[in-house]
Amino acid sequence: MKYYIIAGEASGDLHGSNLIRALRAEDPEADIRCWGGDRMAAAGGHVVKHIRDLAFMGFVEVVKHLPTILGNISFCKKDILAYGPDVVILIDYPGFNFRLFPFIKEHGFTLFYYISPQLWAWKENRVKKVRQYVDRMFVIFPFEKEFYAKHGIEVDFVGHPLLDELKGTEVEGRDKTANSNIIALLPGSRKQEISKLLPEYLKVIPHFPQHRFVIAGISGLGTEFYQNLVGSSPCEIRWDDTYGLLRKSHAAIVTSGTATLETALHNVPEVICYKSGAISYYIARQLVKGIKYICIVNLIADKPVVTELIQHDVNESRLVQEVSALLEPAYRQKMLNEYDEVKSLLGSVGASARAAQLMVSYLKAPSLPGH
Repeated sequence: MKYYIIAGEASGDLHGSNLIRALRAEDPEADIRCWGGDRMAAAGGHVVKHIRDLAFMGFVEVVKHLPTILGNISFCKKDILAYGPDVVILIDYPGFNFRLFPFIKEHGFTLFYYISPQLWAWKENRVKKVRQYVDRMFVIFPFEKEFYAKHGIEVDFVGHPLLDELKGTEVEGRDKTANSNIIALLPGSRKQEISKLLPEYLKVIPHFPQHRFVIAGISGLGTEFYQNLVGSSPCEIRWDDTYGLLRKSHAAIVTSGTATLETALHNVPEVICYKSGAISYYIARQLVKGIKYICIVNLIADKPVVTELIQHDVNESRLVQEVSALLEPAYRQKMLNEYDEVKSLLGSVGASARAAQLMVSYLKAPSLPGH
């Protein structure tokens, strides 16, 4: 069968790569064309648009790049038509993917959505579009199944694919970081967020002279980009190996996103940071309703497992205070214990395989469930 997969961010590239491998195992004749990154290409997908050209963060930034985004949408529609897939699989990335809904259904393509956008956090009215256009949704958090059921939509909970990614690694041993003096800095995967947050993180370094600070860098963004931000700060950059860095780290400062859960699954105590442009943040605050946390670790646990620093709270004083706390044995142990609770809620390993098995079985069935 022919699969057209669209991912627009680093996390989507990671999860998309695992899904591609699972689809190829389930369907040896799978022909996969995709929007993604190096991971999806390495997994066997033919990448027609790279994520480095797709990730725009914040309302103002999106408006600024609107001609590029609209051009990408036009290209995508033509490419789907030319390819003629058996199914289009969208991975998160709602600002772009939702715009394709009417087109995909108008031309009679089956539409699967893997990894739900955070509609439960904001823009809940978008659920109507999911009900109208999406043939089947595959979700990775247990609370999402209940959320969609509330809106009359049956979805498949497959578990979190990060558990697959970390299977067989050294994340189980908590004592592995006992003698480490490394504090990891995970500033994000987009230039816009890195530019806002990394300079704040670097201000912490002089306060902890006994520790090594190591940045999780993405070589695809350019070494010069990072060097311009780092300047003469006494820190290192570890390229394209966030998991390797986390396995050796004692604590971490992490930009809100998938990396917060990755850090928790590596048993590394962390503080979470989020900062965007003033206008983008104001608009986001108006749209978000009824949500207590921004960090996925806290959302899963439904309690403040890790501290969240937002906007003006991302400053030298607060960061020093929180990193100091992360180095305290009692505080660390409490957080690690609560990480265990989070892990227990995520389901078991095999999410990618379960998703692929369901997708292929639905495509081979005379009709989709609920249709």
